Amino acid sequence: MDRRVLFATLILLAGGATGVGVALFAFVGVDDATTEATVVWESDPAAGDDGSGAVVATVDGDPLLIRPAVENGSRVVSATVVGTDETPWAAPVSGPDAERGGGDGTGDGNDSDEAGGDPVGVSALTAGTLGGDPVVALTTASGDLVVVDAADGTERFAIDLGGPSGLRPAVGDLTGDGSPEVAAVTTDGEVRVVNGEGDAVAEASLPGEVDRRPLVVEPDADAEVRGGLAVLTTAGDPATIHMLGADGEMRWTTEPNVNPLSWNAADSRDGPVLALGGANGNLETVEASDGSDRYEVGLQDRPVAIGDADPGRVYVGGTGSVWAVDLLDGEVVWKQQYGASTRVNEPRMGDVDGDGERAPVVVNRAGEVLAMTQSGEVITRGGPAEVVAYGGPLFADVTGDGGEEVIVVADDGTAIAVET
Repeated sequence: MDRRVLFATLILLAGGATGVGVALFAFVGVDDATTEATVVWESDPAAGDDGSGAVVATVDGDPLLIRPAVENGSRVVSATVVGTDETPWAAPVSGPDAERGGGDGTGDGNDSDEAGGDPVGVSALTAGTLGGDPVVALTTASGDLVVVDAADGTERFAIDLGGPSGLRPAVGDLTGDGSPEVAAVTTDGEVRVVNGEGDAVAEASLPGEVDRRPLVVEPDADAEVRGGLAVLTTAGDPATIHMLGADGEMRWTTEPNVNPLSWNAADSRDGPVLALGGANGNLETVEASDGSDRYEVGLQDRPVAIGDADPGRVYVGGTGSVWAVDLLDGEVVWKQQYGASTRVNEPRMGDVDGDGERAPVVVNRAGEVLAMTQSGEVITRGGPAEVVAYGGPLFADVTGDGGEEVIVVADDGTAIAVET
């Protein structure tokens, strides 16, 4: 069957208090010519995480799949060479809570005889570079920021955050000096920013509770864009966004219209924005410069997940659908329906067809992969059967052909690579 592109008019809760208007979008249909995804590698399971905490880090040109895990009742961070069964290192998570053997009950439920309790509760991992070296960062439930070198698992530093955490940290060049920092928050509103050696750069205390990762907006001197650290708290109705400067001073606060279940920072043609995915199915964008509201657009009546962005548009996953939304004016550029009523995890971008351009890829809760072009046309669909996936796709050259394969991490920690 020939590829079908159906154009339709989407009425997006026009006018009213929501400020949601009318947009045109291209509905891009999945057709029979789409290539089916082929499984090319499957790792061993990694107990202790639901699969959403894994990352890929490149060390000396080789991609490593790095996962939070539990081994012998203790929390570790474990690295696997993608495409193989080789595990070059597994680093124990240190810090006061690890020494006590404590946790928050978010481990795999196995008791540790030595520690006398559950494994340490940790956040999802963040991959980045510090001082030119690849690293992974996490926070523990009791409040430590831990950074390890991706090359060998050596602990680079561990910092006491001053309160409970377990929220994914951020790595980015907050100060604009070319050297990335690490930013972490506690659930009770403490903010810490440290440099590549673990030395303090900025601190702040915010009202309300925090249950979302912080976001780094990197400065751009050429475009006269100031950097900042965005933190979302429960203070306000329904929440408050706090934008901190590089030294921790408060630049602005605002209360979004939506109850944000997900968010991300993105660049647009008119400066950086914060994109928020609401519990009501609306996408809202807020100016990173001053906190003013740029637009709100309704996508569906169920929660949506904000994913990656390329300059000018952001990709959003919902129940059975994926959207590309223009960051400047909120126009829905295209919508792709896939997976019926199955929830789609946050879209991410990778070069899966080897053309040198990154394009959106999604994984739904049933582990099915949908790889698309930037115009929303489907390249590949399918993937592993009978798995549950809670995180977005990862990307690595598993087969050694120079292109990227899509890696789906199941809820038991098993990584499954599919060729597109």
